[in-house]
Amino acid sequence: MLSKLFSVTLEGIEGIICEVEVHIKRSGFEKSLIVGLPDTAVKESIERVQSAITNSGYNYPKTKSVINLAPADVKKAGPAFDLPIALGILLGSKAVQSDCVKDFVIVGELALDGRVRPVNGVLSMAMAAAEKGFKQMIVPLENVREAAVVEDLEVFGVSSLSQAAVFLAGQLVLEASYVDIEQLFEHAAVYDVDFADVKGQESVKRALTIAAAGGHNILMIGPPGAGKTMLAQRLATILPTLTLTESLETTRVYSSVGLLDNKALMATRPVRMPHHTATGAALVGGGTNPRCGELSLAHNGILFLDEFAEFPRHVLEMIRQPLEDKKVTVSRAKGSITFPANFMLVAATNPCPCGYFGSYQKRCKCTPNQIERYMARISGPMLDRIDIHIDVPSVTFSKLRSKQDSNDSAAIREEVIAAREIQRQRFGEKKTTTNATMTHRQVGKFCDLNESAEMVLKNAMTEFGLSARAHDKICKVARTIADLENKENINAEHIAEGVSYRRLDRAL
Repeated sequence: MLSKLFSVTLEGIEGIICEVEVHIKRSGFEKSLIVGLPDTAVKESIERVQSAITNSGYNYPKTKSVINLAPADVKKAGPAFDLPIALGILLGSKAVQSDCVKDFVIVGELALDGRVRPVNGVLSMAMAAAEKGFKQMIVPLENVREAAVVEDLEVFGVSSLSQAAVFLAGQLVLEASYVDIEQLFEHAAVYDVDFADVKGQESVKRALTIAAAGGHNILMIGPPGAGKTMLAQRLATILPTLTLTESLETTRVYSSVGLLDNKALMATRPVRMPHHTATGAALVGGGTNPRCGELSLAHNGILFLDEFAEFPRHVLEMIRQPLEDKKVTVSRAKGSITFPANFMLVAATNPCPCGYFGSYQKRCKCTPNQIERYMARISGPMLDRIDIHIDVPSVTFSKLRSKQDSNDSAAIREEVIAAREIQRQRFGEKKTTTNATMTHRQVGKFCDLNESAEMVLKNAMTEFGLSARAHDKICKVARTIADLENKENINAEHIAEGVSYRRLDRAL
């Protein structure tokens, strides 16, 4: 007998609807066979399915079963096909009868005792089901809140194979799950850190405010213990609140690699902090079945690379193109997969191998050649893609013990949001959303300089030998500074401040 039902597979973070066809032969005692380009996890599912069916109180067919996963030219990966395959076998052997099974998309991993375990990427699967016109979906109970955020889709959570079977047979009533997205954001969009925690470092806070307002990449240079990591961790708290679209995009990425931790949605901007020993594949993504890396996990958030100069140079060079394109493409012989990677790069480095060059707290023990070689680990093209270079000095005792209150994240965020709104009105519906993503032509259009500002920029370009890309970076940062002051024109002081943030160019 033949049964048909629908499931979903993931290709990167995109869901692809698949038809699961199960044919129970009338004779033949060979082992059941799965076809349709399954990976190892899918091939092994037949053993889990057989045990789950038997331990759930049903009889497993004694004759051979052929399971086809269509379309046959799409790689099927992961254990999400366990539940639909098991239900297909029960339907094909007439152990369960259902007239509505074709209305559902079904995913879930099975334990040997018939329990349904959660799977990765359920949000993408639910979105794919809704896009294809399905109105109902069966998922593991642990994944139900994640899938329920998709509009126009009734999501039913099941905890066991037998529960799913009797539900499809009409012998059990389950309530569709519902998630109040507004209430979810209200309770979850809270950070447990704040800019008010940071003592001193007013100049660095100013630079980070500019970076947040314009979406600029930033490099902090300072000795150990100056607060670089503390500042970077709090940068997300002054960025605009995630929109629903951004939240869904970020949640899909985290769901695909199983990092969602039972949350329905990502309501705060992610901050990823990979170690400097991380490989290129860990940062960019890859693998036999390509999965996203740290760049994509930082999508709509912050990628913080501490000890920037300690990263292998070839690894840093792999970041250059995603910084420009806001996406990562992983190419394989059978095709390529694109992951989103629209993040702010925040890097931090010591000024020398010992870390104390220029510090008044400790004496630097490095020679000039050692300092030069250390900073040369960061290539010129990489530095050109970082808009702001800022010194982070050690904090004095008096500032550490100061009782004076500084601006909290909420107050700074209001300034950032106001500047972002100016940019939104400036660029309208264009692909450009922030000053940092302006094209060269847009820089010429929106960064018009008066005579004094033109002279300041000309002198800086001549004296420091800045590149054409550095020229555009200065203009973009100056545009953001003017936006923070709600000024239409870029003045000389805006350009001068933008030039001051090219610290490493001035050190050449």
